Amino acid sequence: MSHRVQFPADFLWGAATSAYQIEGSPLADGAGPSIWQRFAHTPGMMNNGDTGDVACDHYRRWKSDVALMRELGLKAYRFSISWSRVLPAGRGRVNAKGLDFYERLVDTLLENGIEPLATLFHWDLPAALDDRGGWLNPDIAPWFAEYANVLFNKLDGRVKKWATLNEPWVVTDGGYLHGALAPGHRSKFEAPIASHNLLRAHGAAVQAYRATGKHAIGIVVNLEPKYAATQSAEDLAAVKRADAYMNRQYLDPVYFGTYPAELREIFGEAWPEWPAEDFALIKQPIDYLGINYYTRNVTRYDPNHYPLKVGSVKQHATYTETGWEVFPQGLTDTLTWVRDRYGNPPVYITENGAAFYDPPVAENGVLDDPLRVSYQKKHLAAVADAIARGCDIRGYMAWSLLDNLEWSLGFSKRFGIVHVDFATQQRTIKASGRHYSQVIATNGAVLNGAEG
Repeated sequence: MSHRVQFPADFLWGAATSAYQIEGSPLADGAGPSIWQRFAHTPGMMNNGDTGDVACDHYRRWKSDVALMRELGLKAYRFSISWSRVLPAGRGRVNAKGLDFYERLVDTLLENGIEPLATLFHWDLPAALDDRGGWLNPDIAPWFAEYANVLFNKLDGRVKKWATLNEPWVVTDGGYLHGALAPGHRSKFEAPIASHNLLRAHGAAVQAYRATGKHAIGIVVNLEPKYAATQSAEDLAAVKRADAYMNRQYLDPVYFGTYPAELREIFGEAWPEWPAEDFALIKQPIDYLGINYYTRNVTRYDPNHYPLKVGSVKQHATYTETGWEVFPQGLTDTLTWVRDRYGNPPVYITENGAAFYDPPVAENGVLDDPLRVSYQKKHLAAVADAIARGCDIRGYMAWSLLDNLEWSLGFSKRFGIVHVDFATQQRTIKASGRHYSQVIATNGAVLNGAEG
């Protein structure tokens, strides 16, 4: 980049986590089980048999974790709320102790000058609702609105930025189509229904917020730009299908009230007809869009890859421990695409980070993670580039504050800017955390090689 990296004066710098990945104590104080509690305890579903029973023990160590956030200089903390901790049966009776946990967390964040960003659903559906069909049951939209209202009534005003869902694509692709994530289903017929009901639930929660809330609510999606392996007609068509499935499937209904036409081709007989009134619910105006970005995909036509008929091509590049190509230009491309397609909405980068091998913590407490530092620098520069191109980017949340349970991969992949020794729960700020602290302190000026 030829121009200097520059961020708006009020740019919101933070870090992100999610409930099941860090909290531990999933059944403590009257909480109900979630589908991830159930999935993690199903033999063969988790790497090394890992579970979230302890995770980062944040449920008991939250005060010292907030102190750690303050030490890093975070201006914001994005976290998720465990639905079954607040409503053990998913609806009905409120578990006061579960709700109190989040109230104490929010109040302590505010006391430390850290803005709370709350996500209502980050994959951990109450098991009691899964027993009633979960995301396949159309009644889940009002159930979700009921749950959302409990939080809005308790915390709105102290929480001024709400997100309804985190990455609905992952919920349905991993949980309903391929079975790699909770609830572990494999059905081309279920995936579109789950996606649609997630969006209906999002709309119902936004509608509920408009009735009582006074601040901002949005949705968080993971976006992965697709680039054609060649300029052949087959590869270009494959790119359109892949983009429709992963990127436009969740944004077009929210902004335009329609699904991409390619989805009917992708799912064929499994694609339902949806009533028009559903799109009126889904297309509730939102105040911001949360974007999670990790990598890109170089797409080629593959007739054996059902239902998309697409595959991916490896590049000569650096790859993370999760097999994702490091490609910061894709973040700029994604942000400018959102600007052009959806009318330049206010955007927060709600997740961005990388899993790399971390060496053991040295005796002097130092942990150098140069690949993650490099990833961070390049992706922050990509955000600044998008801002320079007129994108309305309001903030950036590093993923993740802590090494944590990386879902079915267990504790084998570390994304944190803070190292966690899972045997002792000792936290150690990595070099990437120290670097990010300088970024925050200088509002990004350190990325130009100068303080101030």
